[in-house]
Amino acid sequence: MKSAKRHRAHPVAIRRSEPLEVIYRRTNELTPDPTNPRRHSRKQVRQIAESIKAFGFSVPILVDRDGNVIAGHGRLLATRQLGCSEVPTLCLDHPTPAQVRAFRIADNRLAEVATWDDRLLAEQLKDFSLLGLDFRIEVIGFEMAEIDLRIESLDNPRKGKDDSADQMPELPADAPLSKIGDLWILGDDRVLCGTALDSAAFTALMGEERAAAAFTDPPDNGPIHSHASGLGAIDHRPCPVTSGERSGTEFIAFLGQVFRNLAGSSIDGSLHYVYVDWRHAEELLVASRDVYDELKDLCVWVKGKRREGLALPQPA
Repeated sequence: MKSAKRHRAHPVAIRRSEPLEVIYRRTNELTPDPTNPRRHSRKQVRQIAESIKAFGFSVPILVDRDGNVIAGHGRLLATRQLGCSEVPTLCLDHPTPAQVRAFRIADNRLAEVATWDDRLLAEQLKDFSLLGLDFRIEVIGFEMAEIDLRIESLDNPRKGKDDSADQMPELPADAPLSKIGDLWILGDDRVLCGTALDSAAFTALMGEERAAAAFTDPPDNGPIHSHASGLGAIDHRPCPVTSGERSGTEFIAFLGQVFRNLAGSSIDGSLHYVYVDWRHAEELLVASRDVYDELKDLCVWVKGKRREGLALPQPA
């Protein structure tokens, strides 16, 4: 029998740099690196700016002796957006050019590979929701919809992978039961398999009848994985019609076509109740102006806990 030997970890010598000194420099004296592969969207820059307004500038920008930014490009963009003339900096003059480029990538990438303890994060978010904060909780980087989902997960913990509710049924091998154009007569009710973008579909469904009211929940033009993920417990399929790929103008045109078809199959004075994700309420309102005479009311669906979702009833 062979004996197992235990290997000791040997200490590693870490280069000791000179004591670091925080120096305030004018923002126009700092030069971002044009080869920085990390990109900051306008939304992220706004979020960083809101965080700086709430918590102050607590993480200095790393620069070299010539004022070239090593790390902190997003914070520099945010301060310029806020109109700050000076920012705290730390000067690193010992790395080689190759080390600077490698550190810039590592500074961003190593933070990405960390994971969250979902329970501890949810508990802290719940604590925040109960406190009288003097800042908007969204400045921490999470949107309110996800904050609500994470808090709710404390009362409704995720079940195991064997939960039958999460199991997707197998698709039948034979032809689908219904296809585009099929009209189902169910007593006094009629159900058409079609698209609301096609006026002919409304003619086939309604005939000579006209609706006194309409209830519709069009696609929200948002990616399913970020807004309806169930914290990863359920993998929903994206909407085949519009799932975040349309621009604002294209989504307005999409909604406008649906509204025109709805109005064309409704009596004068009918009420149309249109559900929309709060992120796209503006596009819905713009699209409705050329079709409807009046915005009758705005309803917020309260589901017992804070949730995303608005309902906009409008007359035809």
